[in-house]
Formats: sequence, structure tokens, C-alpha cells
Amino acid sequence: MDLHKTEERLLALSPFVKEAEVLIQDGFLHALLYPNFEELKSAHIVNIESQLRWYCVELYNMEAKESEKIRNYTISKFPLSQYEPQLAEKEPDDALYKTLKFFLHSICNCEVLLSSHIELDLGLDSLDYVELFVFVEKSFGVFIDEVIFSKIMTMRDLYGYIKVHQKHFNPTRMDWIEMLSEEMNEELISSPYIMFLYKTFLFPFFKLYFRLEVRGLENIPTSPCIIAPTHQSMLDGFLIEATLPYATLKKTFFLAYEAVFGTRFLRPISDNGQTLLIDADNNLIRSMKRCALVLKERKNLVIFPEGARTRDRQLLKFSPFFAMLSKTYNVPIIPVVIDGSFEALRAGKLFPRPAKIRITFLEPIHPQDLSFDAITKLTREAIEKEIERNKSLQ
Repeated sequence: MDLHKTEERLLALSPFVKEAEVLIQDGFLHALLYPNFEELKSAHIVNIESQLRWYCVELYNMEAKESEKIRNYTISKFPLSQYEPQLAEKEPDDALYKTLKFFLHSICNCEVLLSSHIELDLGLDSLDYVELFVFVEKSFGVFIDEVIFSKIMTMRDLYGYIKVHQKHFNPTRMDWIEMLSEEMNEELISSPYIMFLYKTFLFPFFKLYFRLEVRGLENIPTSPCIIAPTHQSMLDGFLIEATLPYATLKKTFFLAYEAVFGTRFLRPISDNGQTLLIDADNNLIRSMKRCALVLKERKNLVIFPEGARTRDRQLLKFSPFFAMLSKTYNVPIIPVVIDGSFEALRAGKLFPRPAKIRITFLEPIHPQDLSFDAITKLTREAIEKEIERNKSLQ
């Protein structure tokens, strides 16, 4: 195995990787990646780990032999060839820094240093970013969005930016209901007749080609709900669309990524398929308000909790965004297990194979007095239990 060629391939796949080193650890490949922070800033990318994972490591894995796949990776804040341990720096002794540090610690529950990188060290995700942006604006009168934040993603730079632009000092935690209820000049575009046509064509095709089996439709309430399916392939959204009853489908909207469904090939489908496109690196607050608009108008929302398609059939980490919406608007979550679409059309393939697909709509999970994390955990556990049950039936 030529590790140098693997390193060269990783560098070729992503302009956002400046250095790559591949090692063998415990018999598997492990990649050390040093991001090209200047390119990331220019592209206004704030979800660095996600960018490098899906558009570098996983792209490589899709084309690599099984024995040459990268099983783990580490993202370094420092050049791999020039790494030197950083000495602890004296932190500012003012109320602004202490307030900002306390807030960040409260949402990441880890040590916050002046040198901390907000994502790579503190592990903040998109939901945390929105909370941070709103906190900074309400507490200090400083507007920050993804474009600004992409250039100041260390604690040192964030503190410095706020100190220069600060208008007042009034520490205020955000209220999700208040933020999501703010008026926006936008309306949902319903396409019930087109959705009817999609279902009329897709369901019999899927039934024949994939020997589609659907269970648990009785678990879908007539009231608004969040439908939360597993994500194995590009077929999944179309499978949900085809299997929902007409009465449910016509009032159901789908959440999808702009990078995938905003392309020239898929844009006509998303424009006419009651689809809300989001960009995880741009205007997250607007995207969240659009999702909230669906629930406020008493419609259903389909969200894939994993956010991305699995590359190895294993469940990915669940983002708590769907749980936050469920809790905020007191609507139940319908976990859905899609089994077989990975074999039919795994990532990297263009044409689906006629593999059997089974879709199971599970019993509703009600938010009640549960936390975001508890709702997320219950949803994942329900899905994992059904996956294990399916395995025992095979």
C-alpha cells in the first residue's frame, strides 16, 4: 500500500486540505489533515469537520479498495510539518470575555481557552452556531452571520471582533420560540397536484422494482408531525414521498441540502416537490425559520436526523435540530427505518439495483417535558431497536 499516493489523492480531492499525512494504526489507515483555513474563509465555510469528512475522506473511501479505506481521521489546527506545543496564554480579565467564555462552556461542556477553535476544539454544530449568533447580537449588539464567523472561528478572534464592535452589555440567552416566531417575508409553496403525480408514478415503480414493503402507516397522526427517516441513499426522500398516504403527502414538506438538490439536475424536482433547501454554511437562521413556518402552518416536515447519507450502512450521528423543532412546537416525531436502499443505490452509484426495500414508520415520540438531547436519544434508540429486529428477521 502506497501511503504517499493516498496522501496525494486526499489533497487532490479537496481544495480545503492543505496538508495530509496517512498512518497505519491498529491495522487501519488513519489520516491527519491540516485544513486550508484561508480557502475555508474565502468560501465562508463554518462546518469544517463536515466539509473535510464528506468531500475529502468519504470521497476517497468511495473509490478505494476495502483494505485501503480510511477508518479514522484527525483534523489539526497546526501545520503537520511545523507543529509546536502551544503555551497557555493569559486570558483577558474583563466581563465581556468571562461572559462569552461562560456561554460557550455552557453549550459545549468542555474547557474553553483563548486559543480554542470554536468548531475543531469546542465541537459546536449548526444549532450551536445559531444560538451563539443570537446570543452575541442580543447580549452585545454585535451582528454575526456565517460569512463573518468563517473569518473569526477562534475564541481569540471572536472576542476581539465583539470587543471592537460592541454596542452594549446585556447578557441574554436566546429563546427558540421567540427567534423562530419572528416574522419573515416568505410563504410556503404547496404543489399538491405535482406531489400527487410523483406518488402516482413512483409508488407502483418502487413496488415492482424494489419489491417495496411498507409498514406502520397507521402511526402517522392526522395532526402536524416531524417524520424522521434513516438515510441510506439518494432514493430515501423519493421513497418517503411515494409511501405517504395522499392526505398526508399533500401537507408534507421535505428538508434537503442546497448542495445536492439545488443542482441543475435536481433543482426542478425540489422547486416543485414541496422541498425546503438549506445550506449549513449560509443563513442558518433563515433556514430554521423556514422549517418552523411549516409547523406553524400546521404542516408536516420530513427531516433526516443524520443529515447525510451513510457510507457504510451504519447510523451517523443525529443532529438535534429535529428535536428542537419538536420541542418548540410540541409536535410528535415519527421515526422511520428505511432498510435496503443502501444496497439499491449506495453513495457513489448512479443507477439503482433491484434490491428489496422495507420502510417502517414507528410509533410517535412525544416531546412533552423532555430535553433536546433526550428526544434525540429516544428517536435514535427506537430506530436502532427496529434495525436490530430487521436483522433477526433476515
